[in-house]
Amino acid sequence: MGLNKAQLIAEVAKDTGMTKVDAEKAVKCTIDTISKSLKKGGSVTLIGFGTFSVYNRKARKGKNPRTGEVLKIAAKKVPKFKAGKALVDAVNNKKAAKK
Repeated sequence: MGLNKAQLIAEVAKDTGMTKVDAEKAVKCTIDTISKSLKKGGSVTLIGFGTFSVYNRKARKGKNPRTGEVLKIAAKKVPKFKAGKALVDAVNNKKAAKK
C-alpha cells in the first residue's frame, strides 16, 4: 500500500483524532522543517525511523543514450535517507529484540 500526501494526512488525522486541517498543518510543518534543515546542510535524525541528510555528489561524465554524446554532469547536493534499525526490522516483519 503506497500513500500519497493526502492519504498520509488522512491517516494522521484518523490515528491522532486531529481534524484533517490540523493534520495537514502538522505534516506540512514536519516536511518543511526537515527541508529547511537539509537546505542549511544539516541532518535530521528520528531515532528508530532513520536519518535525513545531504550528500555532495561529485561532478561526473555521462552519456546521452540516444546519441552516445559524452556530457558533463555538474556536481550537486542531493538529499539522502538512511533507514533506522527499527524501520528496517518493521519492513522485514521482525520483532524488536527485548533488552
